[in-house]
Amino acid sequence: MKKTISIFLVAAMLFACKTEKKEVAKKEVKETKEVSIAPVTNEMMENAIIYEANIRQYSKEGTFEQFTKDIPQLKELGVKIIWLMPVFPISQTKRKATGGDFASKLTDPKEQAKALGSYYAVSDFTKINPEFGTIEDFRKLVKTAHDNNMYVILDWVPNHTGWDHTWLKTNPEFYTKNDKGEITDPLNEDGTPVGWADVADLNYDNKELRKEMVKDMQYWITKEGVDGFRCDVAGSVPTDFWQEAIPQLRAKKDIFMLAEAWEPELMKEGLFDMGYGWDTHHRMNHIAKGEESVKDWNKRMVQIDTLYEKDDILMNFVTNHDENSWNGTIKERMGDAAELFTALTYVAPGMPLIYSGQEYGLDHRLKFFEKDSIPHTKGKEWSLLKKLGELKTTNVALNGGKVAASYELFDTTKEALIFSRKKDNKEVVFIGNLSKQPIKESIQYEGSFVDYMSGEEVQLSGEEISLEPWEYKILIKK
Repeated sequence: MKKTISIFLVAAMLFACKTEKKEVAKKEVKETKEVSIAPVTNEMMENAIIYEANIRQYSKEGTFEQFTKDIPQLKELGVKIIWLMPVFPISQTKRKATGGDFASKLTDPKEQAKALGSYYAVSDFTKINPEFGTIEDFRKLVKTAHDNNMYVILDWVPNHTGWDHTWLKTNPEFYTKNDKGEITDPLNEDGTPVGWADVADLNYDNKELRKEMVKDMQYWITKEGVDGFRCDVAGSVPTDFWQEAIPQLRAKKDIFMLAEAWEPELMKEGLFDMGYGWDTHHRMNHIAKGEESVKDWNKRMVQIDTLYEKDDILMNFVTNHDENSWNGTIKERMGDAAELFTALTYVAPGMPLIYSGQEYGLDHRLKFFEKDSIPHTKGKEWSLLKKLGELKTTNVALNGGKVAASYELFDTTKEALIFSRKKDNKEVVFIGNLSKQPIKESIQYEGSFVDYMSGEEVQLSGEEISLEPWEYKILIKK
């Protein structure tokens, strides 16, 4: 009898080993303690400010622990949502180094050791990058954020994985293959490489992939207490996947969903709460360089009204991890117009973003594939963001969520931008010179206001005012 049982057990073990390749490994999960923050609501989004945390570069140590220490002071800036850039392990296979080469091709061991790879080349969606710390460190970060009334969302990478993700061995059918049957990196519509050679493209025609992706996302909201996701290149994933996935996620918990995308359909019918205001950002860059003018800003505002529903939210920003590392610092792209456009991200409709280092006047392009760091001296940038944050979070005339304040444009010359935001008997008027030349502008509007930045009282009665290059005023109705 014992011999029979032994033979049976051996056979069972062999069968399990053979079938392992076709099964995605089960992840051991542990329940986290109850969160100390109210559920995500539409009301929360009305005056929220979002902070993008680049853990690797935020501190000299580049750890969860060091970032967690600074979470309480983010309240001074009015931050309500913390978006963590990918916190998952990074693939060793085809790991990229500065310059675009694979780390494995570098001959100098010191240079090879510097190559930490892209956060977006994920090797496991349910584990923590040891570079940043442990799962306990991560849990402490989330709890600290919740204790300070801030939500935490994870940067999710649904379009691809790193080249040593478990799925490549257990489920190669999850990936896009070429005519030779080889798994490929992401390709353009014409079949040419996008340029992301360090990742393998996922194939959403596979229904089992969809199930596993949702399961991994559910892990973080049900077991680790996170409050939503910022989904990388969300428009490159079929919309019908999001139509399947997001309702399943929301059934588990009230969450906040941000799409790195501009497509209006991604914000319809309860899908993503917010998309990227990329075109708004591009207008800022071009106007700052003198390549466009106020009329292009105004066209963009009309475009938003045409393309999007009233309850759609767009994220406003003067920088983020892509812009800083690849296209330049705020100063490089916007020069003397930087402060005006920073103010616009708060006063115009939408939700403002602060990127790690922006609050400290970050003046260099952060390295993407190796260690770097940001300054930590509070100066004029901190004071500016704190003051703008106080206005954004306390004056309903700047509400930018699903029940946003109105936006009324005034007729002006080609250099002046003047608009009013109103809600519940509150009003904020923005007046700005969007040029490098001094201007005089007649404001056909009447009322008693306070200049928010200077504290001076202002009486508008149709008179002409003078504005220096890139000067702006934020007027609060008395």
